[in-house]
Amino acid sequence: MSKVPSDIEIAQAAKMKHVTEIAAQLGLQEDDLELYGKYKAKVSLDVYKRLQDKPDGKLILVTAITPTPAGEGKTTTSVGLTDGLAYIGKKAMVCLREPSLGPSFGIKGGAAGGGYSQVVPMEDINLHFTGDLHAITTAHNLLAALVDNHIHHGNELGIDPRQVVYRRVVDLNDRALRQCVIALGGKANGMPRESGFDITVASEVMAILCLASDLTDLKERFKRIVVGYNFNGEPVTAGDLKAEGSMGLLMKDAIKPNLVQTVANTPAFIHGGPFANIAHGCNSVTATKLALKLADYVVTEAGFGADLGAEKFFDLKCRFAGLKPDAAVIVATVRALKMHGGVPKTELGQVNMDALAKGFANLEKHIENVKKFGVPAVVAVNRFPTDTEEEFKFVIERCQAAGAEVALSEVWAKGGEGGAELARKVIETIETKPSNFKPIYELNTTLKEKLETIAKEIYGADGVVFTDTAEKSIAMYEKQGYGELPVCVAKTQYSFSDDLTKYGRPTGFKITVREVRLSAGAGFFVCIAGAIMTMPGLPKRPAAEVIDVDESGKITGLF
Repeated sequence: MSKVPSDIEIAQAAKMKHVTEIAAQLGLQEDDLELYGKYKAKVSLDVYKRLQDKPDGKLILVTAITPTPAGEGKTTTSVGLTDGLAYIGKKAMVCLREPSLGPSFGIKGGAAGGGYSQVVPMEDINLHFTGDLHAITTAHNLLAALVDNHIHHGNELGIDPRQVVYRRVVDLNDRALRQCVIALGGKANGMPRESGFDITVASEVMAILCLASDLTDLKERFKRIVVGYNFNGEPVTAGDLKAEGSMGLLMKDAIKPNLVQTVANTPAFIHGGPFANIAHGCNSVTATKLALKLADYVVTEAGFGADLGAEKFFDLKCRFAGLKPDAAVIVATVRALKMHGGVPKTELGQVNMDALAKGFANLEKHIENVKKFGVPAVVAVNRFPTDTEEEFKFVIERCQAAGAEVALSEVWAKGGEGGAELARKVIETIETKPSNFKPIYELNTTLKEKLETIAKEIYGADGVVFTDTAEKSIAMYEKQGYGELPVCVAKTQYSFSDDLTKYGRPTGFKITVREVRLSAGAGFFVCIAGAIMTMPGLPKRPAAEVIDVDESGKITGLF
């Protein structure tokens, strides 16, 4: 039996085209590009202005069931579906998020798809890429430095050091930085105070990058960032510190979408990378809106399950950008459904119809969630060698009974050819089931009402419990006039609840909101539920231990 190549071996063997050839497929000229070597380029935002009167293509969201250690393959499916559309002769492109170095060196070891459904150059994308995340980190920390510098030099704005809410960021998993004391060592080093770090992908600057329409909008959003409060309890913003110009300068290139390609040479935008468990989980508005002008079918993903990424895609990104998704693909595997039904990972290769039936409740809830937004759903069942026809037949029949189309997917092993069935099913769904998209809540409701709606309608919870800290924050924000902002919930990705041990479709629970943070520049509240952390930690055996590079520059371990 021949050895199955690894993801990195497939990526390294890919026959990439020069990025100018990929751009030409989209009707772009070399003058529209800023080249980063032969296989990466930034695309000028002037292209959108030139094409803004052109009709948009069809927008397809890829989401998934609640993730398990068995794996689902959402990014792989996003790439494979796009290649599948190209395989059957459609002009398509994919819009993905940029991977964070945190999980790349922590658990995942990379996030560029898998098998023959990857974006390349994979190593570059997973590492420093075009420097966007470094720019975000620097712009964010510049503002943090300006806050402490202002306090040190007389504090004209009367910033209360006890009420500075703006933390620093770094694009690594480093639990030791979650809470810290800064400015120790004497008067020359500033005023000591408690602070902490978040991971860069949870930064408000990242959220702003992904929601801004252009550089002017980006700077206007920067001005609205609340960094803390003065001694009268009034908000102090980045605009008060005159920080928006220098922050915008650091982000002038980062705001431009990054053009790369799939293993099959299909165009791909990879731009922005907020996590969906602690941020809003979608790639940039600039990339998605530009792609809709360049291609007839645009595939994008939102992180983790439909309770997190898809809800935020619909309620935040689509609301802000005026997008109307035409269809949603929900990725599932027989193995993961059995795990949701109580089967341990070591026994997933065995047929267990009872567990599959029990675990299907998780997928059924995600189908219901997507339909609540008025968007037609297609289930993509990723095929594994241990799956049986009996299991497939069961899942197909149950999906159809739940009102969702379904297609088998073999994109990991077969690339675009393995995604052709899914591509045809998605096109058929778009053509026969019109989207009636609408966000699940209105902005003129209270913050608590928005949270209750998400918790009950999307998570299946009985309600929401607020800590005293959260209650005080909500009262303050509403008094300050921020009450009509939408909500971004930070919670575990491993359960509909805020308890990561509750697989399947739990019932009889409430969501506990322990903290509410204002992201006035991004334009939403971040409501932190359960034990979720905005700075992840490394596992006992981080991927960093096996990632390496040799004298020739060949990278290993980045799978």
